[in-house]
Amino acid sequence: MSERDDRRTPDDSADLAEAARVYGPFEADLIKNFLESYGIASIVRGQSPPFVYPLTVDGMAEFKILVQQTDLERARELISAMPAPDDEEGPEKPV
Repeated sequence: MSERDDRRTPDDSADLAEAARVYGPFEADLIKNFLESYGIASIVRGQSPPFVYPLTVDGMAEFKILVQQTDLERARELISAMPAPDDEEGPEKPV
């Protein structure tokens, strides 16, 4: 038996637009999952160099988050409103 993959993917790759560009696979996956939690399908394109510490040299470790053109404006709004890891909101920080 094969498991069904319920994750959404954009319908037509010709209609994709860049919603964000980041420098690292972890941030790219974070944005992708964040957008999907709001019902926006996305694709991450990029390549990470085979090093222990990711480098950003001439586009290496650069990742693009692509969404359907129709979702572009909403995706950019959501990305710009994403809480930063050190935001004041959330659990109390230890003193």
